[in-house]
Amino acid sequence: MNLFDWLRPGLKIKRWIFIGIIGIMFMMIGTFPLLHLFLIERGILDYFFFFIVGGGILLILAVKRGFLSILKILDFPSLSKRQKIDQKLYEKRILNKGPKVVVIGGGTGLSVLLRGLKKYTANITAIVTVADDGGGSGVLREDLGMLPPGDIRNCILALANTEPIMEKLLQYRFLEGQLKGQSFGNLLIAAMNGISDGFEEAIKKINDVLAVTGKVLPVTTENITLYAKLKNGKVIKGESQIPLKAKEFESPIEKVFIKPSNVAALQDAVDEIFYADVIILGPGSLYTSIIPNLLVEDIKKAIKESLATKVYISNVMTQPGETDGYSVTKHIESILDYLKLDKIDYIFANNKEIPKETLEKYILDGAIPIKPSKEDYEYLKKNNIQMIEGSFVDIKKNYIRHDADKISKKIIELVLKEKYTIDKKRIVDYYLLKEDIKKK
Repeated sequence: MNLFDWLRPGLKIKRWIFIGIIGIMFMMIGTFPLLHLFLIERGILDYFFFFIVGGGILLILAVKRGFLSILKILDFPSLSKRQKIDQKLYEKRILNKGPKVVVIGGGTGLSVLLRGLKKYTANITAIVTVADDGGGSGVLREDLGMLPPGDIRNCILALANTEPIMEKLLQYRFLEGQLKGQSFGNLLIAAMNGISDGFEEAIKKINDVLAVTGKVLPVTTENITLYAKLKNGKVIKGESQIPLKAKEFESPIEKVFIKPSNVAALQDAVDEIFYADVIILGPGSLYTSIIPNLLVEDIKKAIKESLATKVYISNVMTQPGETDGYSVTKHIESILDYLKLDKIDYIFANNKEIPKETLEKYILDGAIPIKPSKEDYEYLKKNNIQMIEGSFVDIKKNYIRHDADKISKKIIELVLKEKYTIDKKRIVDYYLLKEDIKKK
């Protein structure tokens, strides 16, 4: 590592080097009379030049090697042969200046997107649904009376700066015994909940322990249950049962709602939405991951009143029992209906062809690709919603996922373009709007 690399802008190193040098100079001035008396009598002062040069070399070596030693002791995660410390510090400094991004949803789609976003900004807030009642989360919810940790766990791991072995450990699911099917990460959150003053504090501590980039917040700390009314009039209780029963009765979802209906949103979540530069809805299950967050009145109100750019990331495939036959337009209309909004700013949609061999198993399960159609273009144009199309699919081991890197990069580019072309009036608007909300 070149010494001059430490002097690059943005590292916040120069100021401390300068202060250190000033401190050394003060010490030298204070001790010089004593040293002068001691050295001049022995004739050593004649070699002052060698002392200055030698001292400088030793100082630089000590600072450089000492800094690296401290990082090793602290097990600094980026300390590797492939990544220079100075470059990592520089990147972190840039990420800390990135736009404020709020992502709302749940499920696998949300955690996939977060892994992409953290490469472009450190100012990320994931607001996660707590309506899950299936799998290991459902068991802990039933046994311990706590909020479901599953979706929150996945988002925390997506934003965490952990070693691969730690992530593997937290995602490990027990194969036998009473803990069969339960993940170690869920148990860790449950344990933290047990030693904390509530679920909110527990999640904050987990964020700190795992060095999360940004923060992960539950949409509410109150216990809620998701319901769905089907077209045939039947009412289904429980997030995990809704798509199953909709398929069984061959009746689409008419609407979803939560009980109790008047739950309070987490205040931190509301504040993050208010000060966001961009609010991203999705990707994820429309009725069981995204919309449950919009059923919390404070969240819906904050989104509506926020001046942030609003983005929806459309799913790549329809979901059996939930969005059968849904087009891009139908997804947007559903979200706007629950938000009571006229429009959102952007929608991201995939236009890449999916290989036949990958599609086969999805089609057998009842899912089909969601691709923009002529009707979608007409609807978006009429409602002044801008479509961002692209090859936004990442296929691994025949599983279809969003290409988080491509989507994240495009979103950040859009936000930066808008953020730095508006004038100072927006800052004033933010302040006045916040004061108005406080009065209400």
